[in-house]
Amino acid sequence: MGKISYYTEEGLNRLKTELNDLKTKGRAEIARQIAEARDKGDLSENAEYDAAKDAQGLHELKISKLEEVVANARILDESTIDASQISVLSNVKIKNKKNGAVMNYTLVSEEEADLKSGRISVSSPIGKGLLGKRVGDVAEIKVPAGLVEFEVVEISR
Repeated sequence: MGKISYYTEEGLNRLKTELNDLKTKGRAEIARQIAEARDKGDLSENAEYDAAKDAQGLHELKISKLEEVVANARILDESTIDASQISVLSNVKIKNKKNGAVMNYTLVSEEEADLKSGRISVSSPIGKGLLGKRVGDVAEIKVPAGLVEFEVVEISR
Protein backbone atom coordinates (compact mmCIF):
# COMPACT_ATOMS: atom_id res chain seq x y z
CA MET A 1 0.00 0.00 0.00
CA GLY A 2 1.59 3.25 -1.15
CA LYS A 3 1.07 6.67 0.32
CA ILE A 4 -2.13 8.45 -0.64
CA SER A 5 -1.50 11.65 -2.60
CA TYR A 6 -4.04 14.30 -3.51
CA TYR A 7 -4.23 15.77 -7.00
CA THR A 8 -6.26 18.16 -9.01
CA GLU A 9 -8.19 16.38 -11.76
CA GLU A 10 -5.83 17.96 -14.31
CA GLY A 11 -2.74 16.72 -12.44
CA LEU A 12 -4.06 13.17 -12.20
CA ASN A 13 -4.97 13.13 -15.91
CA ARG A 14 -1.38 14.20 -16.73
CA LEU A 15 -0.04 11.26 -14.71
CA LYS A 16 -2.40 8.82 -16.43
CA THR A 17 -1.31 10.12 -19.87
CA GLU A 18 2.36 9.74 -18.94
CA LEU A 19 1.73 6.19 -17.70
CA ASN A 20 -0.09 5.30 -20.92
CA ASP A 21 2.79 6.71 -23.02
CA LEU A 22 5.34 4.70 -21.03
CA LYS A 23 3.32 1.52 -21.52
CA THR A 24 2.76 2.00 -25.26
CA LYS A 25 5.36 4.17 -27.03
CA GLY A 26 8.03 3.63 -24.37
CA ARG A 27 7.78 -0.16 -24.36
CA ALA A 28 7.68 -0.27 -28.18
CA GLU A 29 10.84 1.87 -28.41
CA ILE A 30 12.73 -0.34 -25.93
CA ALA A 31 11.60 -3.51 -27.71
CA ARG A 32 12.91 -2.00 -30.97
CA GLN A 33 16.29 -1.20 -29.36
CA ILE A 34 16.58 -4.75 -27.98
CA ALA A 35 15.70 -6.27 -31.36
CA GLU A 36 18.21 -4.00 -33.12
CA ALA A 37 20.97 -4.96 -30.67
CA ARG A 38 20.07 -8.65 -30.92
CA ASP A 39 20.47 -8.49 -34.70
CA LYS A 40 24.10 -7.44 -34.25
CA GLY A 41 25.19 -10.96 -33.34
CA ASP A 42 26.71 -12.65 -30.29
CA LEU A 43 24.73 -11.61 -27.20
CA SER A 44 27.47 -12.63 -24.73
CA GLU A 45 29.67 -9.70 -25.79
CA ASN A 46 27.02 -7.27 -26.97
CA ALA A 47 27.18 -4.10 -24.85
CA GLU A 48 24.29 -2.53 -26.78
CA TYR A 49 22.07 -5.50 -25.94
CA ASP A 50 23.02 -5.31 -22.24
CA ALA A 51 22.34 -1.57 -22.20
CA ALA A 52 18.95 -2.06 -23.88
CA LYS A 53 18.01 -4.77 -21.36
CA ASP A 54 19.06 -2.48 -18.47
CA ALA A 55 16.98 0.34 -19.96
CA GLN A 56 14.04 -2.06 -20.18
CA GLY A 57 14.38 -2.93 -16.48
CA LEU A 58 14.47 0.75 -15.49
CA HIS A 59 11.52 1.52 -17.76
CA GLU A 60 9.42 -1.25 -16.16
CA LEU A 61 10.39 0.01 -12.70
CA LYS A 62 9.25 3.53 -13.65
CA ILE A 63 5.94 2.09 -14.93
CA SER A 64 5.30 0.14 -11.74
CA LYS A 65 6.10 3.16 -9.53
CA LEU A 66 3.79 5.39 -11.58
CA GLU A 67 1.05 2.73 -11.47
CA GLU A 68 1.32 2.76 -7.67
CA VAL A 69 1.09 6.57 -7.57
CA VAL A 70 -1.99 6.56 -9.83
CA ALA A 71 -3.60 3.74 -7.81
CA ASN A 72 -3.15 5.72 -4.58
CA ALA A 73 -4.09 9.11 -6.04
CA ARG A 74 -7.22 10.85 -4.86
CA ILE A 75 -8.84 13.83 -6.55
CA LEU A 76 -9.32 16.82 -4.31
CA ASP A 77 -12.94 17.82 -3.85
CA GLU A 78 -12.64 21.59 -3.79
CA SER A 79 -16.20 22.01 -2.49
CA THR A 80 -15.30 20.37 0.85
CA ILE A 81 -12.25 22.53 1.55
CA ASP A 82 -12.59 25.24 4.22
CA ALA A 83 -11.72 28.45 2.34
CA SER A 84 -11.14 30.49 5.51
CA GLN A 85 -7.80 28.83 6.19
CA ILE A 86 -4.90 27.79 4.00
CA SER A 87 -4.93 24.19 2.75
CA VAL A 88 -4.11 22.26 -0.41
CA LEU A 89 -5.36 24.14 -3.50
CA SER A 90 -5.55 27.46 -1.66
CA ASN A 91 -4.45 30.49 -3.65
CA VAL A 92 -2.62 32.68 -1.17
CA LYS A 93 -1.28 36.19 -1.27
CA ILE A 94 1.46 36.64 1.31
CA LYS A 95 3.57 39.63 2.23
CA ASN A 96 7.17 39.45 3.42
CA LYS A 97 7.06 41.57 6.61
CA LYS A 98 10.74 42.53 6.28
CA ASN A 99 10.85 43.91 2.73
CA GLY A 100 7.14 44.31 1.91
CA ALA A 101 7.33 41.99 -1.12
CA VAL A 102 3.96 40.45 -1.98
CA MET A 103 3.82 36.96 -3.53
CA ASN A 104 0.99 34.84 -4.85
CA TYR A 105 1.12 31.05 -4.61
CA THR A 106 -1.15 28.08 -5.05
CA LEU A 107 -0.50 25.21 -2.64
CA VAL A 108 -0.48 21.84 -4.42
CA SER A 109 0.75 18.27 -3.89
CA GLU A 110 4.49 17.68 -4.11
CA GLU A 111 4.20 16.07 -7.55
CA GLU A 112 2.29 19.04 -9.00
CA ALA A 113 4.59 21.74 -7.62
CA ASP A 114 6.12 24.13 -10.17
CA LEU A 115 7.66 27.29 -8.74
CA LYS A 116 7.76 29.04 -12.15
CA SER A 117 3.98 28.92 -12.34
CA GLY A 118 3.53 29.83 -8.66
CA ARG A 119 2.54 26.33 -7.55
CA ILE A 120 4.35 25.41 -4.32
CA SER A 121 4.25 22.07 -2.53
CA VAL A 122 2.38 21.76 0.75
CA SER A 123 5.44 19.84 1.98
CA SER A 124 7.90 22.66 1.17
CA PRO A 125 9.03 24.87 4.10
CA ILE A 126 6.80 27.76 2.97
CA GLY A 127 3.88 25.42 2.22
CA LYS A 128 4.12 23.74 5.64
CA GLY A 129 4.44 27.11 7.36
CA LEU A 130 1.29 28.46 5.68
CA LEU A 131 -1.00 25.45 6.18
CA GLY A 132 -3.87 26.22 8.56
CA LYS A 133 -3.16 29.97 8.67
CA ARG A 134 -5.94 32.52 8.18
CA VAL A 135 -6.00 36.06 6.73
CA GLY A 136 -4.06 38.36 9.04
CA ASP A 137 -1.96 35.55 10.55
CA VAL A 138 1.82 35.80 10.44
CA ALA A 139 3.79 32.68 9.57
CA GLU A 140 7.41 32.47 10.70
CA ILE A 141 9.13 30.30 8.13
CA LYS A 142 12.68 29.04 8.22
CA VAL A 143 14.21 29.43 4.77
CA PRO A 144 17.87 29.04 3.71
CA ALA A 145 18.40 32.78 4.34
CA GLY A 146 17.08 32.50 7.93
CA LEU A 147 13.73 33.11 9.57
CA VAL A 148 11.23 35.11 7.49
CA GLU A 149 7.84 36.41 8.59
CA PHE A 150 5.04 36.29 6.04
CA GLU A 151 1.66 37.87 6.65
CA VAL A 152 -1.33 36.16 5.04
CA VAL A 153 -3.03 38.91 3.01
CA GLU A 154 -5.63 36.91 1.08
CA ILE A 155 -6.89 33.33 0.66
CA SER A 156 -9.00 32.23 -2.30
CA ARG A 157 -9.83 29.11 -4.30
